[in-house]
Amino acid sequence: MQISRRAQRVAPFYAMEFAKKAGALDAAGHDVIRLNIGEPDFGAPPAFLAAARELTDGRPLAYTDALGTPALRTAIADFYATHFHAEVDPRQVAVTSGASAALLLTCAALIDPGDGVLVGDPSYPCNRQFAESFGAEVSLIPTTPESRFQLTPALVADAWTERTRGVIVASPSNPTGTSVPHDDLVALCRAVARRGGWSIVDEIYLGLADPGADGHPPRSVLAAGGDFHANTVVINSFSKYFGMTGWRLGWAILPPDLVDVTERLAQNFYVCPPTLAQLAALSCFTAESLAVTEERRREFGNRRRLVLDGLEGIGLPVPVPPDGAFYVYLDVSGTGLGSAEFCERALTQAHVALTPGMDFGVATADDHVRLSYAASTADLTDALERLERFVDGLRG
Repeated sequence: MQISRRAQRVAPFYAMEFAKKAGALDAAGHDVIRLNIGEPDFGAPPAFLAAARELTDGRPLAYTDALGTPALRTAIADFYATHFHAEVDPRQVAVTSGASAALLLTCAALIDPGDGVLVGDPSYPCNRQFAESFGAEVSLIPTTPESRFQLTPALVADAWTERTRGVIVASPSNPTGTSVPHDDLVALCRAVARRGGWSIVDEIYLGLADPGADGHPPRSVLAAGGDFHANTVVINSFSKYFGMTGWRLGWAILPPDLVDVTERLAQNFYVCPPTLAQLAALSCFTAESLAVTEERRREFGNRRRLVLDGLEGIGLPVPVPPDGAFYVYLDVSGTGLGSAEFCERALTQAHVALTPGMDFGVATADDHVRLSYAASTADLTDALERLERFVDGLRG
């Protein structure tokens, strides 16, 4: 069978590769603590689970509109207004089968073969894989702790060429957990729009970011007014803030010109998002569910402090402390091991699963490792103790 060149070019997703190795160790009777996957341990809000149980009473769960039910699109728009300061027309909300489908549809709508796309290094690997699958020539732009491992308007300006068509940026970011300051992110999107380019802004972790000085949740890039909205797509998901990873439900907020074409693509790619998840997801925006998710966000803050203190005690530096998401990006160069070997040995010797930096780019691939603190406090405490013994053994 002839495999397509596109498929052959796709690199492994090492977080999942280490998940397979961790599963094999589990099956062999070892107690493995998995800090390699960004999956909240809480699960979906109780009200969502209750609604899902009620909906599985035998009633028909027919196809919905390709861009989701009107009720859910309106609820998401209202959530952006009350939570992220952004006024959104429900008609511009596209409910999707996870944020991955939102990225798939957006890349399909925007990218032609040979188009240049700028992505920060390090960054979530699947974002660039989506772009490359539609023929983009992705340029990974090295970032540094000074820019919080994020793209800046200056970095984008320096990397822009006549073939560049757009930029993909995540704030907060996976793997670093760091955000682009709001005004800088708006400036970046405005600068891209002035060049006639588009911006895809991944806000999947925005709900988990630290609140502002006024205690209000952070602002979406769409909270700022201006013509750049016509060139900007925002991606979000129920997976992280609402803890609904396996329910595969996300959304995109689209410029008006992209709505019709995205609907046609969704109709052809997968017909519609999961009906059960859509109907039950309305319960996520109740006061009861939002109180639960906010309490969980605060708990992630406690876990972050536990992990940062623990890593400091071990002597594994975190160049930029995260302010959102549930990741730390730690520097392992002082151990004498590259990131891949560090993760391999931490898994086989300490039974702690982590993700090497090679998943996220090139610039920091060999000396940084991602740790997810989406696990329980007990597991994090145990993992830090195991890592301390492991690192002490390396130094000894």
